[in-house]
Amino acid sequence: MLLTVSLAWAVLQAGRFLLSPLLPTIIEALQITNATAGIALALFQGIYAITQYPSGEYSDRWTRATLIVPGLGILVLGFATFGIAGGLTGFLLAAVITGFGKGLFAIPSRALLSDLFVERRGRALGLYAAGTDLGGLLASGLAILALSYATWQTPFLPVAVVLGALTLLFARWSNDGYTVGSPELDASGTLRRLFASPEQRRTLLAFGLFYFMVGGFINFLPTFLSQAKDFPEELASATFAIVFVVGLGIKPVAGGLSDHFRRESIAVVGMLIAAGSLAALSLVDTRLFIYVAVVVLAVGYKMEFPLADAIIVDNAPDADRGADLGAARALFLGANAVGPAYVGIVATYLNYAVAFGGLAVCLVVGAGLLYWDARRG
Repeated sequence: MLLTVSLAWAVLQAGRFLLSPLLPTIIEALQITNATAGIALALFQGIYAITQYPSGEYSDRWTRATLIVPGLGILVLGFATFGIAGGLTGFLLAAVITGFGKGLFAIPSRALLSDLFVERRGRALGLYAAGTDLGGLLASGLAILALSYATWQTPFLPVAVVLGALTLLFARWSNDGYTVGSPELDASGTLRRLFASPEQRRTLLAFGLFYFMVGGFINFLPTFLSQAKDFPEELASATFAIVFVVGLGIKPVAGGLSDHFRRESIAVVGMLIAAGSLAALSLVDTRLFIYVAVVVLAVGYKMEFPLADAIIVDNAPDADRGADLGAARALFLGANAVGPAYVGIVATYLNYAVAFGGLAVCLVVGAGLLYWDARRG
């Protein structure tokens, strides 16, 4: 199950991250502004965010597979729509379908791994989260091929085909069964658990700020390098791949360390590293310094993903892991969805230095909130 859901996560993330390096070409092909592109990406993230909580709670009450298999099937449809449909309307429709499918898959798959791995939960979630970076690397390579030899829509079709094959494999290998029960949600009970203590409230705010930063940074990094640092599109895509090379190694390491040391303390270090390097990235112009800043930034912020999930699951009752993780990630990804719109609008009417500087401030504030909790703990 670890292998199957991690590979599925990697492939769907490859499709999702194709949007970042291809964004300048998409903007030109669809004849839209940076602000419109940012709003379209925010729509994708918004649909993904609001689906997190119900999919998590239903996976607690029904079965994990009951949500995972339909989620994968909808993702196949969404990526096929990216590859086939034309125009801004088709692009927005594909974004909505894909966001919905990803939301159905993301929490039940994480909850499944949390069920299977208890003592090594951080390591398992770190390996799963590294699928994001494997997907990002695949996306960078596919984007370079698409920019050189095809259209921006072409690489989404093989993503849909591979995801279809993984859907069949999961359905064949899973022993979970399929059950559909009551559609009622206990949202009030879930929120009471999440906001039960000041420490948990600070944790939610800290990671909300972190996810806001990620949404703005990762969607616009290639465009930022292309427009603000005069990188050719192919070089911007290759630099984008550096983030995922680093993340592929650092996530399992950070997750494994968090099984032995306080997770919040490790998260503080990562946020401060990311904040400093993000500020530097917005100021330097020499390409060598830009590469160094991207590497250090990736080390800092990639550490956070398995830590955030593990902290929420640690605080959740065993019977409500999916619901609590889904609700928390809905909050995080709601903030994440605003990030692209923020960067797109600020970059359009001011500049990228101001936009990225604001993201660095968010990380500093988030680190301060987590440091307060780590010190008290």
